[in-house]
Amino acid sequence: MDLTLPDEALTSTLEALAADVARSAGRLVVDERPDAVEVSATKSSATDVVTVMDQRSQDHLVARLREARPDDAVLGEESGGATGTSGITWVIDPIDGTVNYLYGIPAYAVSVAAVVGDPTTAGAWRPFAGAVYNPVTDELYRARSGGGAHVVVGDDQRRLVPTTCSELGQALVGTGFGYAAQRRESQGRLVLDLLPQVRDIRRIGSAALDLCSVGAGLLDAYYETGLNPWDLAAGWLVAVEAGAVVGGFDGPGEALTWACARGLAPAFPDLVEAGTRTHLGY
Repeated sequence: MDLTLPDEALTSTLEALAADVARSAGRLVVDERPDAVEVSATKSSATDVVTVMDQRSQDHLVARLREARPDDAVLGEESGGATGTSGITWVIDPIDGTVNYLYGIPAYAVSVAAVVGDPTTAGAWRPFAGAVYNPVTDELYRARSGGGAHVVVGDDQRRLVPTTCSELGQALVGTGFGYAAQRRESQGRLVLDLLPQVRDIRRIGSAALDLCSVGAGLLDAYYETGLNPWDLAAGWLVAVEAGAVVGGFDGPGEALTWACARGLAPAFPDLVEAGTRTHLGY
């Protein structure tokens, strides 16, 4: 498996492209958001929704990326994508946090990442340039391999730094839940076990923003099962380049992903991995 990364010049160029197209798609989903957003389809369950704007955002991203990089492949959450010959795949989530978008909660994002390898096979791919854009707050998280991670708001840019938290009892932990009722019940039991051992739990509703929040020091740690490549590709890179630790393991149909400040790395992964195996039958 060849996961050789492009050179610095191309990596920097693709980071800038990821940031540009994520921002443009983000403006689309906010500026053209209907007064009443309606569900256009469901996926894994009746609560796993797709809106018309999810598809419009993905179509916009695919068109922009194919115009700039016609030989690259594109893998997105919604229908439509593209094959490529360059060895680079763009992994995109047109609206990460669709339910938040549906309800008008300002915690959703467009996620765009360039990866090498096969993003449809666990462990066989790696992101090297990416961006996550929250169009409501105008926060653009961006990163490239070896270049650190930054957040841009307007004309202000700052480098991301995780927290220095090293005690589980002081850790603010983010998580997310699946759409199937039985899966949420199991995940809830894990939260019940974790709550007495950490400062508190937050459920923001966007995996991409959760991962960026660990990199930015807004959360001390995060974990979730059942993420897809488009949920985590860009956020994973942002967290790692900021200096956080990211890992996980493959389970029966659903992998566990975790991220944490370096000071929590000796204890947090073991805690959530053991809890996941106990409560979710891994």
